[in-house]
Amino acid sequence: MPDDEDTSAGVILSGEENAAVRVKLEREKRGWSTTTVSDLLNEAGFDMNPSAVWRIENRKRRINLDEAIGFAEVFGVPLTNFVGPPRLATMGRAMELIDGVVAAYRASHRANHEAREARDRLDAYLADHPDIREEADVMVSNAIATEMTKINEEYGPDSET
Repeated sequence: MPDDEDTSAGVILSGEENAAVRVKLEREKRGWSTTTVSDLLNEAGFDMNPSAVWRIENRKRRINLDEAIGFAEVFGVPLTNFVGPPRLATMGRAMELIDGVVAAYRASHRANHEAREARDRLDAYLADHPDIREEADVMVSNAIATEMTKINEEYGPDSET
């Protein structure tokens, strides 16, 4: 397994490895002992003793999903942040922004997929009704041009986003 110097440099590791590093980082950042972390986990309903916390931190024991959820809860961080690369994860705002970029990408991908499906449905319909294709294509082009104008006004170079 990588040593602490490698992991603190933000090397992308497995989620489990990231979580082990993160337990120690979060505990030390708060000045908590392994006993304090253990007590907080137990109070939150996650059974763990101080030596288990130490063994997880030192990669002598694997962390399971329920325990990762417990640590994330006790440390007050989202689970995805908790298992992310330690260097980025300790910068919570960076992880929030990264999550935002990923969510926007997913939404964009879904929207593109939906647009392709809508166009495919229209094309299939127009294949059965070729007499209205030209007029329908003009209507679609005009509607898209109008939407593009609105989008450019809202998000263009002169907008304040």
